[in-house]
Amino acid sequence: MVTIDSRTRLLQLVGEQGASLSGLSEMLGRNSTYLQQFIRKGSPRKLEETDRRRLAQFFGVDEAELGAPEEFSPTSSTKLRGEWVDVPRLPLGASAGPGLLPGEELPIGAFRFSARWLREQGLDPAQLSAIKVEGDSMEATLRDGDEILVDRSPRNWRDGIHVVRSGDALMVKRLDLARSGVVALVSDNPAYRTIELRPDEVEVIGRVVWKSGRL
Repeated sequence: MVTIDSRTRLLQLVGEQGASLSGLSEMLGRNSTYLQQFIRKGSPRKLEETDRRRLAQFFGVDEAELGAPEEFSPTSSTKLRGEWVDVPRLPLGASAGPGLLPGEELPIGAFRFSARWLREQGLDPAQLSAIKVEGDSMEATLRDGDEILVDRSPRNWRDGIHVVRSGDALMVKRLDLARSGVVALVSDNPAYRTIELRPDEVEVIGRVVWKSGRL
């Protein structure tokens, strides 16, 4: 097995997710050139533990990939012992109304899940993120202010509740694929009309697999 050093791995993750080194540096409360210097100049020699942990949570990877000793990696011990996984909570509102523009996708916190439960549900922690529902078009299934867990694993489209992007608007809707060549975005609240689009007008971000909300 080829071992990739933490600097190379961080650069790979940044490229894969379309993040920016300056934005991630600022997320850590650092100077905007902090991670650029870490990768390009080797200064600092290694990431501080708190920085490493936050980056691992953001990317949904094991801390060991970013230089943590295996025995100190929380996500590694989680997978082995069935303990906990922190899923990043993003400052986005998936509109259950007419649609919202997405904001900066840097985490503002995390939801902690049992690693065993995630495995039992067939969910990969690296493909999960949590966002808030805004609007009432999915009531009573999803209410304004609910937090939803979104599985971004690549897969064929299917019926069910998904977070989708159309143009610049991010929405949470029920997909109806019954008609060939048409993607119907259905609201559970009958006061809202169904939106019909061509497949090339819709980007499916992920499937909603869990929700948390007030009674």
